[in-house]
Amino acid sequence: MRRSGIALLCGLALVTGLSSAASAAPAAAKGQFHWIGAKGTPYFVENPPSGQCLAMAEKGRAANNRTSARATVYAGRKCTGAAKRMAPGQRAPKGFTFASVRFGG
Repeated sequence: MRRSGIALLCGLALVTGLSSAASAAPAAAKGQFHWIGAKGTPYFVENPPSGQCLAMAEKGRAANNRTSARATVYAGRKCTGAAKRMAPGQRAPKGFTFASVRFGG
């Protein structure tokens, strides 16, 4: 009986720890973020993580924020350089190229 009580308490501590860690993680933006790569290839990312800087493999253009969160596209890698904030449902201005993006905030 004593062993099962200890196992139960350890299990509750583990579940409590996992649920607090999950609630501390930033939520993902719901939806898709679309863009066109340098060679004309269309790309998208679905449910991107909030708060993280995502770098493009190649310069992107024609960004279209179809997510539930604000997106900020940056001209430079690592979310540096000229930036353009895009509300949910908004497109980047024509001709704006970007190398990284961050959601939320």
